Amino acid sequence: MADASLNRRRKLSVRTKVLFASGALQEAVVTAGGIATVLFYNQLLGVSPALVGTAYLIASAFDALSDPLIGAITDRFRSKWGRRHPFMFASALPIGISFYFLYQPADGLTETGYFIWLCVFLILLRLSQTLYLIPHDALGAELTDDYEERTSIFGYNWVATSILTMVVSAIFFTVIFPSTPEYENGLLNQAGYFVLAAVGSVTIVFSVLVCAFGTLEQIPYLHDFEISKKFTFPNYFAQLKALVKNVSYLSACLSLLTIYSGLGILSVVATYAYIYVYELSSEAMFWAGAAKSPGILVALPLLAYLSKFMEKKAILIMSTLATCILISLPHNLKMLDLFPANDSVFLLFALFVPMLLAYMVFPMSAIIIDSQLVDVADDHELRIGERSEGVIFSVRSFGIKATQGVGGFLAGFGLEFIGFPENAAVGNLAQETVTGLLFLNGPAYLMIYLLAVLFMTLYALDKKTHGEILQQLEARRKHP
Repeated sequence: MADASLNRRRKLSVRTKVLFASGALQEAVVTAGGIATVLFYNQLLGVSPALVGTAYLIASAFDALSDPLIGAITDRFRSKWGRRHPFMFASALPIGISFYFLYQPADGLTETGYFIWLCVFLILLRLSQTLYLIPHDALGAELTDDYEERTSIFGYNWVATSILTMVVSAIFFTVIFPSTPEYENGLLNQAGYFVLAAVGSVTIVFSVLVCAFGTLEQIPYLHDFEISKKFTFPNYFAQLKALVKNVSYLSACLSLLTIYSGLGILSVVATYAYIYVYELSSEAMFWAGAAKSPGILVALPLLAYLSKFMEKKAILIMSTLATCILISLPHNLKMLDLFPANDSVFLLFALFVPMLLAYMVFPMSAIIIDSQLVDVADDHELRIGERSEGVIFSVRSFGIKATQGVGGFLAGFGLEFIGFPENAAVGNLAQETVTGLLFLNGPAYLMIYLLAVLFMTLYALDKKTHGEILQQLEARRKHP
């Protein structure tokens, strides 16, 4: 134990990074389900977009309370399996069960009944994910103190998430929700949601357990000096107070939450736009996910190259700007009548090539914010003398869930605002509703990401400063 803990700047094996990233499969399944959640409850079960959005708001309010609290508890937890792993193991069944019932509500409920059902199982799903995501991310932060290796660890996790999301999306659109003579877009076929619920829940449990068992051997290498203090609420609030005063932490948090909320809005309103504006089949919608995947082959080596002569902050701002401009471009052009018609052979090319280019750089944004949060953990330890990865990374857990939580809330009310009808017929929407969908996908999304860029400019840590922080921490650890 002592010898293992001495080398805090160690390099990790590929096997360790892959096992750490294996839990990304559960994120991919939940993300795929999230593509259709609002559509399912709104168009198939008859719940108004505003009520669906309210359900997401309620779930996000629970997240805001539970995520940092569970993070603080895991920072002070003791067991023979370490601080993080017991929570990861405990999350597997609850995530799977709550996912299943989210897409298999009881028959014959009223609109209010379905709203309550959605609220309950969204909250349970989010809470269960918290038990996995926060310990998992905090584990990644503890594996090494090396500045570049940390980026690599979360880079592997992002690559796994991207690849698995593409695979799951392919299955989602072509196997679970294929087009049929009765349903031109399979997402409107309610029978597919049982398959989604059953297969998805089993896959989630498998994914979480593989990651948890696969990383058990890393426990001897993790920080252990800071768990001498038990969890108390005064200490918990002191941690939060110190973090709120940390400008770099606020910058990373606000950047992450804004980006993921934008993604969440887009995941909902883009689905509506693909079906009702561009009149795509479910098989054609698969290309939206497929267009994102080649970027993982470019983003990591590009990030490694740019990191040699650029700071994380500059790369983050550059990649975020490129992402929002490219992704919003087709919808902005459509609003200006400068886009191919729905029956054009160039439609899919015009829709998804900008997305392909955007996702050549977008993974760098997500990876860098993860890496920034780990650097903040060192800065936080230097300031107050305690490690708090769980509390710090609770914002990442909340951010991931905000993709569907805050994003779903804003998207739901956006759909209500533009007057999107119940039981909408493809090709029969009012022009103002079509324009509203395009605005949500184009200008509104662009403005959200420009706000994120503003937050990114506040980040204050750089490589030189972080190196000085580590030197001081190492000296303190040797002579406490």
